[in-house]
Amino acid sequence: MLVLKNKKINTPDVFDQFFNRDLHRILGADFQANAPQVNIVENEMGYQIELAAPGLKKEDLGISIEQQTLTISAEKKSDIESKTTRYLKKEFSYQTFKRSFTVPEQVNVSGIKANYENGVLTVHLPKKEKKEAPASKTITIS
Repeated sequence: MLVLKNKKINTPDVFDQFFNRDLHRILGADFQANAPQVNIVENEMGYQIELAAPGLKKEDLGISIEQQTLTISAEKKSDIESKTTRYLKKEFSYQTFKRSFTVPEQVNVSGIKANYENGVLTVHLPKKEKKEAPASKTITIS
């Protein structure tokens, strides 16, 4: 527990609030443009990461895992501009991004699968099967 100005604060809550804030609020709105938003869901079978990546093709995306870190990245090169087209305003830009996530130890790494549909990349991370301990056991005394 942390005490600030005679106010008791639950320390884990302080850290959770800091790390769960949107990065664009910490680093500025321009940073958010390169960091696609994600949803992470857990259920009995495993975890699911949904990453918003509209305008990309699945060939533009890459997923890798090294040790306990899953990295999702993308690179889309902008189209060659026509010299005959005169833009009054051009806001479209295709940039790279990279998001990394720590994978829990209970994930079966060899079973990770991904699909990309309608601008959303979905990564499925199945949990390892739990080895059930026998409900009862007779111990022999020697």
